[in-house]
Order: sequence, then structure tokens, then C-alpha cells
Amino acid sequence: MNYKVVLYALGGLLRLLGFFMIFPLGVAYYYGESLTPFLVSIFITSFTGFLLLSLKTKDEWMRKDGFAIVALGWLAAAIFGSIPFIMDGISPLNALFEAMSGFTTVGSTILTDIESHPKSILFWRSLIMWLGGMGIIVLFIAILPKLGVAGRQLFRAEMPGPTEDKLKPRIKDTARILWTLYFVISLAMVLALLLAGVSLYDALTHTFAAMSCGGFSNYSLSVAAFNSPLVECIITFFTFFAGVNFVLHYRAIYIDKNFLLKDDEFRLYVTIVLSASGLLTFLLWRDMGTGLSDSFRLAIFQVVTVITTTGFSLTDFNLWPDSAKMILLILMFSGACAGSTGGGIKVVRILILLRHSRVELFKVLHPKAVRSVKFNNKIVPDDVINSIFSFMALYFLIFVSSSLILSVLGMDMITSITATAATLGNLGSGFNVVGPMGSFDPIPPLGKLVLIANMWIGRLEIYTVLVLFTPEFWKR
Repeated sequence: MNYKVVLYALGGLLRLLGFFMIFPLGVAYYYGESLTPFLVSIFITSFTGFLLLSLKTKDEWMRKDGFAIVALGWLAAAIFGSIPFIMDGISPLNALFEAMSGFTTVGSTILTDIESHPKSILFWRSLIMWLGGMGIIVLFIAILPKLGVAGRQLFRAEMPGPTEDKLKPRIKDTARILWTLYFVISLAMVLALLLAGVSLYDALTHTFAAMSCGGFSNYSLSVAAFNSPLVECIITFFTFFAGVNFVLHYRAIYIDKNFLLKDDEFRLYVTIVLSASGLLTFLLWRDMGTGLSDSFRLAIFQVVTVITTTGFSLTDFNLWPDSAKMILLILMFSGACAGSTGGGIKVVRILILLRHSRVELFKVLHPKAVRSVKFNNKIVPDDVINSIFSFMALYFLIFVSSSLILSVLGMDMITSITATAATLGNLGSGFNVVGPMGSFDPIPPLGKLVLIANMWIGRLEIYTVLVLFTPEFWKR
């Protein structure tokens, strides 16, 4: 690994992060809050960035460098992004937890009285979530020149899904298209919320959280604080589409308006959302005595925000019957579509595994038959299927290990399991202590470090982070 190359790239990333800290500084000035947290943060972050940029080198970027830049870039963003929280009086560990949760769009929080914090801090908390939604490295590729071949390496390391989608031959052009589309749809959501009577501040913070599939709200009651079915519908609509592959959005707009409906993953995604919403509506109506209209409203909102790993809430679903909570737990693992801002295992992986199982069952009856797994009418290569099996094995190994550590630290079984699922799958809230109206603050310090690692690993889909811990990575 070329350390100068990595440090130089991290310098550019920190300089970019320092620039974005200007926006919450403006919010602090507008609301008459202390400017010190962001002035200090901007100075430290920008100074470090420019210091690292002095290490500029003409050495060629290697594949290992790309993995290191992406993995360490996200870690550096969380560390320097935590400085405003520390300046606000939050402990360094809790500040790192909150910042990592924001950048990785997990949405888990250690804050217990959200409204007591300055508006500028809460704005920063949502803004970093929006930056992390499409990917800070993708943004880095989009706006910084002369990355060359390295841009492709960084793009693949940050967005390592089972299938690769490029809109343009040059990765920089693809990154710009994705970020432009992300920005335009976000702007549309802000305007929709403003028309629904939401303040500009609330519209921005909730758009940042919804479009990134993150879920941070500046209210302890989350979206329930608005008490507005229209606002709920707007958030549900945009969150649903944030969970769809952004490449499909582009192609549906500019190439073929029916492109979404032709995509296998999107069709399964819609089927899961509608099926789960229908079943959950029935369970809430049957077991809780809620009216059908209210049951459907609660069901569709929670199903969409859980499967997209956004994590907004309308109610404390800790109080729901176990059958209803089981549906949400399954959706926590499912996740949204590949290429979206959502987390989780991803619908495409589940779809390919199901089709692979179907082929294997067919071969039991017809051993000499030749049948391949297909996705969007194309044969899925064996190496892609093998990588999915490997991903699933590592995912559940990390899940079991983290849950065990939390239980050993004294957390109850449901809290341990759902806290791990929420952070590894980028969802945000679980059940019991870490429920929608709860907080991760009671988790012991060691447990918080484990969950911070889960956020980091889960956001970069395991391989990009774990490869740093292999002996082969450090060999020349």
C-alpha cells in the first residue's frame, strides 16, 4: 500500500468535509447559537486536510490503495465529523457513535433529549447523513479532478454490490450523474414538504434523513411529531424511491419509462413492500383493534421505513404484538435495492439466492440437466453467486458475534439481537432498549465500540473494511 497516496486522498476528503461544515455554521448564525463548535471543527478538519494534501505524489494508485482510501475515508469522516458533537458537550465515544451513525446512514442515536440540542448540531447530524447516503467517496470522485483510474477503484470499493451498474464509461461521469439525480430528487422532497406546511429547517433535516435512508429526526417523536397524514405520505413516497437503485431512476427518466417495471429486483422489492404492508395491516387491525385505515397508514409507513433501513417511526412498535414485530425483524435483514441509499443484505442478493436454490432443486430431479441462474434475463456468473454466499456467511458471523458480545455485557437477548441487526444493516432502531422511542446511550462503552464497527463494516458491505485486517493486504 502506498501511504502517501492514501494520506493525500484523505486530505482531499477532509478538505471537502471542512467545506460542508460551513452550512451548519450558517444555521448557528441564523438562530443566534454559538459559532464556536463549527469554527473550531472547520479549522481542525480543514487544517488537517491541507496538511495531508502537502503529501502529493505522482505514484500510481493501486487496487489496495482504493480499498484503504474508502475504508479509512469513512472512518476519518466519522472521527472529524464528531468534533461538533464533542464541542456540544457529548462524550468523545458517544460523539463518534453519533457521527458514524450519521455518515453510514444507520440512524441509531445516543441522544435522549433531542430537542435540547442546538438546531445547528441537529442540522449537522442530518447533513452528514445526506452526504453519506449517496456516498462521500462518490461525491469525492464527482467533484475532484484528476483521479483517473483511481476513481474506478474507489467507486467499486464504496459501492461493492453483487452487480455493477455504470451509466457512463468514465466513473467520474457516473458519479456526477448519481449525485445530480440525488440532489434533484432531494430538492423535490424539500419543496413537497414546504407545500405541506413544514418549516424550511424541518423540511431540510427530514429530507436529508429520508433520501439517505438514514432516519435522524430533530424530534424525539420522529415523524409522529408532525401529526400530519400528508407529511407521512410524502416521506413514505420519497423514502420508498430512495430505496430503489438510482441507476434505474436515471434509466427510467432518460431511456425507458418502463425500465423500473422490467427490473427483477424492483418487482420483488414492490412485492415485499405490498405483501408485508397487507399482512401487517391485518395484524394491527386484528390484535390491536386499530381501524383499517389507521392500520394501513401505520403499516405502510413502518414497512417502507424498515425495509429501506430508514428507521423513521410513527409509533412505538415495541408495543405491537410479536407477530407484527417479527415482520419488521425480517424486513430489517432484507434491506432495500442494490445501488440505493438503503442498507441491509439487499433484495437482489435474496433474489439470486432464491433462484439459485430453485435451480439446485431442479437438478435434484434432473441431475444431467443444465440450467443457469438468471437476473434480468442475463446469466449470473458463478463467481457472483459464490461472492453472495461468502457475503451472507460473513454477515451472519458478524451478526452472531456482535449479538453475543452485547449479551455478555448485560444486554437482554432482544436488545442485543436487534441492536446488532440495526447497526450492521444500517436500520437505526430495534426493539426493547433500542426501540424507536429509546436510545443506544444505555449500551456499555465496549458494546458501543462493537456497534460503531458494525456501522462501518455494514455500510461498506463487509469486504472493503475486513480486507484491511488480512495479512495479505499489507504485503507488497
